[in-house]
Amino acid sequence: MKGLYCRAGVSDAEFKFVIQETTLPEVLGSHQVRVRVKACGLSPLDLKLLADMGIQRDFTPVGREVAGVVMRVADDVSFFQPEDEVVGILPLDSPCSGLCDHIDIDEYFLVQKPEKLSSVCVAGALRDGVCAYTALHTHARMAAGHTLLVMDGASSFGLMCIQLACYHGVKVLTTSHSPQKHTFLEQLRPSVAKVIPVYNGSSDLLPVVLEETGGLGVDIVIDSGVRLQDEEESELLPHKHDIISALGVGGHWVTSHKDLQLDPPDCRFLYLKSASVTFLNHEVWTTSSAQQGRYLHILKDIVEKMSAGVLRPQAEEAVPLYEATVAMEAVQRHQKQKAVVQL
Repeated sequence: MKGLYCRAGVSDAEFKFVIQETTLPEVLGSHQVRVRVKACGLSPLDLKLLADMGIQRDFTPVGREVAGVVMRVADDVSFFQPEDEVVGILPLDSPCSGLCDHIDIDEYFLVQKPEKLSSVCVAGALRDGVCAYTALHTHARMAAGHTLLVMDGASSFGLMCIQLACYHGVKVLTTSHSPQKHTFLEQLRPSVAKVIPVYNGSSDLLPVVLEETGGLGVDIVIDSGVRLQDEEESELLPHKHDIISALGVGGHWVTSHKDLQLDPPDCRFLYLKSASVTFLNHEVWTTSSAQQGRYLHILKDIVEKMSAGVLRPQAEEAVPLYEATVAMEAVQRHQKQKAVVQL
């Protein structure tokens, strides 16, 4: 059977995605299930994180958000049986590519898929749902009555944050990166309190946030990247000082910026507000088994909310396997946010 792999180069810029043949062992390992994959989501491959974790291969498996049907189970598997429909995210060290016809995966990385939820939909949105859940519940301790600022709310991750927050009674402000995205966000239901355009060159982010919160600032900020200096190429991203200024007393800033640098004045400002900065590592749940039960609870809650219509991800057009290489290259180069392959 065929799978998608990343062939390592001398530098990160020299990666190449290839489809090659692979096989599975005859005997399943302890607590493993064999799944026939129906759809697989493609997200950017973090080669630096893999190196930090000591996971370095000549060919790195690609495609980890999977939805499919259980075909076989090991004798000690207790959660699933053949013909169960399941969804899950393969761990970072998995030898299987999610684009293989069949994969072997530990039962503790899977949950049941609701019957009315399509495989393509859940494979394309599961990772963003986990990230949104982690940012709002685990890091920011979201509660009804809080005020949330989501940067780039029209992104797949931002949309999940907005919908999850609205469901829990949080007042949501968000930014838009284009006129089309601005219109899309204003038409969302349930609606956000304010959509702030940042694409016209003169961002009024901070004044609008303070006006909407009576000068108090927001309880939670979730970014999609940060501008550390005044770089022209990243003008759509908020400056770190604007984010800190937008925070209220006791506020939480959840950032995805891997190399965030805070100067002493920034730290002093955060100290005066008794505010906190938390780093959102998208892979944290699958790199540590310390809270595996909690992770499974999150996965289950996300797919149930998708099935109930609480979370409504943007539909991704599924591509066939023979277009997976081109689709993954576009995702890796950030030319598109997400891709889904239907097998």
